Amino acid sequence: MSILEIGAALLVALLWGVQFVTSKYGVEAFPPLFFVTLRFALVALLLLPFTRRPSRREIAASALISVFFGGLCFGLFFTGLHLGAVGLSAVIVQLTAPFTVLIAWPMLGERPPARVALGLAIAFAGVALAMANPGEPMPPIAALLVAAGSAAQAFGNVLIKRLGPLEPLRLIGWLSLFTVPQVGLASWLLEWGQIAALRAADLPAWLSLGYAVLFGAILAFCLWFWLIERVSLARAGPFALLQTVFAILAAIVFLGERATMPLMIGAAICIAGVILTQSASPARPHPKPS
Repeated sequence: MSILEIGAALLVALLWGVQFVTSKYGVEAFPPLFFVTLRFALVALLLLPFTRRPSRREIAASALISVFFGGLCFGLFFTGLHLGAVGLSAVIVQLTAPFTVLIAWPMLGERPPARVALGLAIAFAGVALAMANPGEPMPPIAALLVAAGSAAQAFGNVLIKRLGPLEPLRLIGWLSLFTVPQVGLASWLLEWGQIAALRAADLPAWLSLGYAVLFGAILAFCLWFWLIERVSLARAGPFALLQTVFAILAAIVFLGERATMPLMIGAAICIAGVILTQSASPARPHPKPS
């Protein structure tokens, strides 16, 4: 990866890591699925007027990707974040990286080199250690929801690569538009108090939504989609592990969460694993039978 690509990957991890803290406040102020609905509605409203009309292929691709990268990923994740702690949610969401690499192998033929696999294993050893004493318990249902959201995002990553190339801004805009009815219907069926939440929302609640729209969605995903069009998912995917480090630091600084020794050592091991994945040659295409 070039310096520019590495810089983009690090910035994405930082933006997403901080979003754990800002979104925790948002899903406390609004019902979580309703928060997701507002997020995607605003992203679509901001982006679609400035994008060219998509082709039929792009519309079909955006609709399919939205199911996994939009409705399932964010609906499950934000509901899990609402029920659980920021630190552990940030740890569990790192399942996206191995899910992405593993799904990309059969679907894209991107067989990860041995050193990438070893780096992932080391990074996940760090994640496991961080979970040993996180400082705040995580309800099992919350952990399962966050993990399921990670699997959905991983499948979405692979679909973006397989159905591309797709222009990032146009993809995000149309993906967001298709996601709105999915999570909006789920919110209507499963939640209550949406109007009351809108009326009671204070400035921090709206700032949380604004960060999710402008930085967590538009900026971060434009960079992410640009990145995975340029490099293999086996190289880009492991950088998502660094979200955990940034999220833990943000939770300590802004939420006053306790930094346990297993948490900090686990974060350091996680970084070491990511560095190892970047010292390997790019993932090799799986040989096709002759």
